[in-house]
Amino acid sequence: MRLLPGADQALPRTVWWLIGARAVNRLGAFSLSFLTVLITTQYGASTAAAGLISAAFGLATVPSRLVGGHLADRLGQRRTIVTGLVGCAVAQFGIAAAGSPAMTVVFVVLLGLVFELYEPPSQAMIADAVGPTERTRAYSLLNAALAAAGMGAGLLAVGLGRWDLRWLFVADAVTCLLCALVVRKALPGDDPPRTVQTATEARSGSGGKAEVVGEVETVAVAPWRDSTLLALLAAGTLLALVYLQIMATLPLALAHRALPPADAGILFTTSALTIVLGQPLLRLKPLATLSTPVAFTVGYALLAAGLAGYSTAHTLVAHLAPTVVWSLGDLILVGRAYALVAGLAPAHGTGRYLAVYGTSWGIAGIAAPLIGTQLLQRWGPTALWLTMSAACLTLAITQPHLARTATARASQTAATPPPRASPR
Repeated sequence: MRLLPGADQALPRTVWWLIGARAVNRLGAFSLSFLTVLITTQYGASTAAAGLISAAFGLATVPSRLVGGHLADRLGQRRTIVTGLVGCAVAQFGIAAAGSPAMTVVFVVLLGLVFELYEPPSQAMIADAVGPTERTRAYSLLNAALAAAGMGAGLLAVGLGRWDLRWLFVADAVTCLLCALVVRKALPGDDPPRTVQTATEARSGSGGKAEVVGEVETVAVAPWRDSTLLALLAAGTLLALVYLQIMATLPLALAHRALPPADAGILFTTSALTIVLGQPLLRLKPLATLSTPVAFTVGYALLAAGLAGYSTAHTLVAHLAPTVVWSLGDLILVGRAYALVAGLAPAHGTGRYLAVYGTSWGIAGIAAPLIGTQLLQRWGPTALWLTMSAACLTLAITQPHLARTATARASQTAATPPPRASPR
């Protein structure tokens, strides 16, 4: 098998600095996976109550993501990233120091309100720095760096989690501050806030509505009116629901089978190792030339198979092979949806488009703890993982059609003549 020509083309320096900064942040990012466990063990809350608190966090992330996209396009990408990371650090320290359930809830909600601020500008910065053909690769490299850092984070979770779960939140806060420092010092500064005037052609189903002002058209970025984006949002929400069951409910599922919840860190590390070691596979021609619809089908099928494997696993060793399988699916899928969304966005609207798509995680963050904890409490881990496997099979059938539609739209956008400059 041969490498795809051009696979080793260098990415811009900005992308590498951002990837490195996010990797630093990832080192402490396993704390949320143990939030429900912390609430149930520290304060004696029921599994259902812990699920409600986690759902409150998910609800708070929805406006956080939208504000992050708006600030990225208006205030600046670097400023927004730094603001979000510092806010996360404050909230994480608060959760670690909280002495009562009420204070814990306050800081959990605060964390949700700032948690997603830095995601849209991070994704938009990558999309703006590379061409459309390199976006999937850039997002894949970001995921690989996060996975590499996740290996250390998983071991950190195992060590600190067996000592005191609060230290996971302290570690997360420290890495947020380190990431903010790298972003502030290494990435280029933001342009002064300005009003953008561009020319575009109003298209049916697109999120850019053109209005003629004198001889210049002003584009109002309206992602919530873009039917293609909303369809991708629906699919993304279902995928996020599945991922959050893995990240947030897996420790509880292990506990239901009399396994230490902290052993989830070992499984997360196995997943990260699979993604890192699998990166060279993406540069081989058979995988590198996969069309986006086919890649979605294969990726979701692997996710479904891995989660179905969890349904029959009763020991830590038995969980390892399914973890490798669903992680290979993640390896194939990662970055493709974000690349599609970035291609749909009109000029100067990338941050807001990615923010709207990213609300899938907030919506799923509300539903996932409620669904996962109820399935565990009523029917156990087998029902939980079989349900998630069925969701992945549903996406394997529907997502390829959405990908073809979005690709056609993105090609139409790319073929539109460049905007006229505003007369001075």
